[in-house]
Amino acid sequence: MKDAPSDVVALGTVSRDGVIESTHFGRVAICHADGRLLASAGNAQGAQFWRSSSKPIQALSVVTSGAADQFEFTPKELSVCCASHSGSAEHVETVSGILAKLGLGEADLDCGAHWPGDTAERNRLIRAGEEPSQLHNNCSGKHAGMLATARALDAPTEGYLEFDHRVQHMIAVNLMLLSGVPEAQFKVGRDGCGAPTVAMPLAAMARAFARLAMPDELPDGLPEAARRNCDAMAAEPVMVSSRGSFNSELLRLGGGEIVAKGGAEGLFCMASRSSGVGIALKSSDGSGRPHAPAVIALMRKAKIDVPEELAERFERVPVTNCHSDCVGYVEAAEIELVQRA
Repeated sequence: MKDAPSDVVALGTVSRDGVIESTHFGRVAICHADGRLLASAGNAQGAQFWRSSSKPIQALSVVTSGAADQFEFTPKELSVCCASHSGSAEHVETVSGILAKLGLGEADLDCGAHWPGDTAERNRLIRAGEEPSQLHNNCSGKHAGMLATARALDAPTEGYLEFDHRVQHMIAVNLMLLSGVPEAQFKVGRDGCGAPTVAMPLAAMARAFARLAMPDELPDGLPEAARRNCDAMAAEPVMVSSRGSFNSELLRLGGGEIVAKGGAEGLFCMASRSSGVGIALKSSDGSGRPHAPAVIALMRKAKIDVPEELAERFERVPVTNCHSDCVGYVEAAEIELVQRA
C-alpha cells in the first residue's frame, strides 16, 4: 500500500538533546475477537503483506495436522515454528532436532541461507571459516514446521512452498478463518524465505491476532491449536526472536497473557488473551524503531496491562553515542485513536 499523508499518523519520535530529529508515521488497528474494529489511527483498511507476523497463525497447521503430537514436539520446538529467530546456536540446535524427528535434514529446508543475527554464532562461523546454512535462516523454524505438517498429511515434502501444496492450502484456510477475509480476496506474494505471504487490511490482522489470543469461537480444532501455540511462545519466548529483544521480552514478561509477533517492513501484531483485544500497527517507512514505545502506548490505550519491567526498558528507549552516553530517546508519539465500537 502506498500511504498518503491523510492515511497515516505519527507513531514515534527520535530525539537528541531534546530536539526531535525523526518522526515515524504509520497506521493502527485495534480489534476484538468478535470481529469488531474497536479503534484505529490512519487508514486501518489499507492492505499490506503479513510477512513474519503471520508465523503463529501459519504454525497452527503443525498442531491441527497432528504433526505436533505425532512427532512429540516440545514447547521449545513449537515456539521456534512461530519464530523469526536470530540463528543462535540454541535456535539451530532446536530446528535440527525437529528435522531429526522427521527423518529429514538441512537440505530439505527450502528457506535459503543468510548470516545469523546472533553475534556469538556469527563470530563462530567467521572464526571457523564456515558459511551460514539454511538452519541459520530466521525462518528455518517455520519451514521445519511446514515440513512436519507435510509429513503428518502424508504429502510430499518437496515443493512444500508451492501455492497449491496441501500445507499452504491449510495455512490459507486458517488465515481466512482468523482474519475474516475470504481466500478469494487474498493478494498473495513471496516472502523473503520463499514462502507464500498474504496481503490484507491492517484491521483484519488485528482481528486475526485477537482470535488467536481468544480462540474459543474458532472451528475444527483451531482453539486447541491456538492455545498450544500461544502457550509455547510464552513458555519459550527466546525461541520466537532473540534474548533481550522487545518481542521476546513482551512474551516473557506478559506471563502467558500476551501473544505477539513482529514482521518485516515495520509490522507488529499482538493481542491480550484475557480481553481478546488485538493490536496491529504498521510503520510507513518499514522501520521497527518505534515499535516498542508505540506498542506500549497502544496497550495502555486498549487497557491491556503493561508489565512494569517492560515499561522501564522499552517505553523510552535511550539513544546512545559512541561513548555510551544517552543523548536522546525513541518515544511514542501522541497517537490519537478514532473510536469505532
